[in-house]
Amino acid sequence: MATIVVLFELEPDQDLSAEGAGPVVFLVHAAGADPEAPEDPQAWTLCGRDTTPMEHAHYAPTRPGEPWYPPAYADRRCRECEGALRRG
Repeated sequence: MATIVVLFELEPDQDLSAEGAGPVVFLVHAAGADPEAPEDPQAWTLCGRDTTPMEHAHYAPTRPGEPWYPPAYADRRCRECEGALRRG
């Protein structure tokens, strides 16, 4: 798998989640890593969305077989990004 950066697309116009812990994650996206700064995403997600307003998830799988997205957000992963990763 190519090096990716996992990003959170946050719910618009929401400051805190119901638990008061932070913004609510709407979708989890993947973007290619910037070749010059591997911690930074490229300008567009694999599904074609602008990465500028998204939050860096600071997540990476630690073992083979782990998902590309944080497991707690399995129901919010972007299916288009996932499809691009599988085709890639």
